[in-house]
Amino acid sequence: MNPENGIRKLSRRSFLHATGGAFGSLALSHLLLRGEEAGGLDSVRHHRPRAKQVIQLFMNGGVSPVDTFDFKPRLQREHGRRFNPGEGQKVESVTSSPGFKVLKSPFEFSRHGQCGRWVSRVFPHMAGIVDELAFIVSMTSSTNVHGLGSYMQNTGFTQPGFPCMGAWINYALGNISDNLPSFVVLPDPKGLPYNNLGNFTSGFLPTKHQGTVIKAESDHPIQYLFPPKESSQITPEGEVAGRRLLQQLNRKHQAQRSGDDRLEARIESYELAARLQLSAPEVFDLSHEPESIRKNYGMKHETTMDFARRCILARRMVERGVRFVQVWSGPGGPKNNWDNHADIPVELPYMADQVDQPIAALIQDLKVRGMLEETLVIWTTEFGRMPFSQQQAGRDHNGGTFVTWMAGGGVRGGTLVGQSDEWGWKAVNPFWCYDLHATVLHLLGIDHERLTVRNNGIDRRLTDVHGKVIRELLA
Repeated sequence: MNPENGIRKLSRRSFLHATGGAFGSLALSHLLLRGEEAGGLDSVRHHRPRAKQVIQLFMNGGVSPVDTFDFKPRLQREHGRRFNPGEGQKVESVTSSPGFKVLKSPFEFSRHGQCGRWVSRVFPHMAGIVDELAFIVSMTSSTNVHGLGSYMQNTGFTQPGFPCMGAWINYALGNISDNLPSFVVLPDPKGLPYNNLGNFTSGFLPTKHQGTVIKAESDHPIQYLFPPKESSQITPEGEVAGRRLLQQLNRKHQAQRSGDDRLEARIESYELAARLQLSAPEVFDLSHEPESIRKNYGMKHETTMDFARRCILARRMVERGVRFVQVWSGPGGPKNNWDNHADIPVELPYMADQVDQPIAALIQDLKVRGMLEETLVIWTTEFGRMPFSQQQAGRDHNGGTFVTWMAGGGVRGGTLVGQSDEWGWKAVNPFWCYDLHATVLHLLGIDHERLTVRNNGIDRRLTDVHGKVIRELLA
């Protein structure tokens, strides 16, 4: 426990007896009925790490690469003609794309930075930091379906039930801070992404490694952390009695199940809940952030305010020892996300305007604070979009190629790996989620082939039986 918090070090059982707040009001049934296996590895590392923490920025819905970071002049030349990639290749669409007419990008592209990276005008702020970014321009997915694609990018599998990357990292490295969760998720306030909580799951790993979902826009970002104001029946005396009863139940439970460490895992989660009562209010209080920071992130503008708040919170969390923070842009569903089927000229800028300034400010802020060297930032999405039109000015789903970039944490900025074809339809030399995950783990000091858990008779890992570290991106 961190002595800076002004709390003397207590044993678990003493902590349960002594800690104030709403700890005793938590439902006792959860403690006894939740049977997750305690476990995890004690800071396993296979080589010297370059990064200590991760911030993942997930653009939900499928960002169009040819309208953002993957400039394709041929689309300009062939605009309006029937899409024909040649060599008898079959062209299919996911939902409805009558005519398969080539659709040029409505946004001007230009080169930026010393690296000369092409960026469209929808990202003017990110264009200014391209020398900090390492691009993978030929990411590939085996699916064109949102839910499956989101699972694949987060867990390495297209079906549910597998741990996400944040859970694997939490399992392997453990927590940095005693007073905050190790894996935090900041969803879009408009709603959860496709798969809902499935994207943050611990799967077959102990439940304590799943993402802690925090509603940054709410007056109560962490649900049930404090008793509701209307719960007048919860008194200090009642809480003491509740803790005493809980302690008795714990002892009885352990006496009947000698050697079962599941209870210990649940006790740890309740201790964390108690400590959060002390630390969480300070983390979520942005009033002490300098005016310059709030301005740089875009807190002063309605369009960027929400994503700016969550980016600042992400920085504050890694600053205070959170291992993995995931920030989402866009909910699941047919609108208000990156799923631009109908009108790219309108729908894409609507989303890009919300995230562009906050993301650029986050990178710059981490760098100024000296945190970028040990904080890995990832920008990604579940798949890309087609080079031909849908509904006149929209684009359909395309798992054939899309863009991901990384920054900080041992990544060589200003680099680019991969290539898509001249249409932006398929990857010429594809990289998969397995390669991305292998690279992230490598930067954290973990060999992706050695981080395994036996489940149903199989040694499971985040990268399944695939994956290679993308060494061209490493500094």
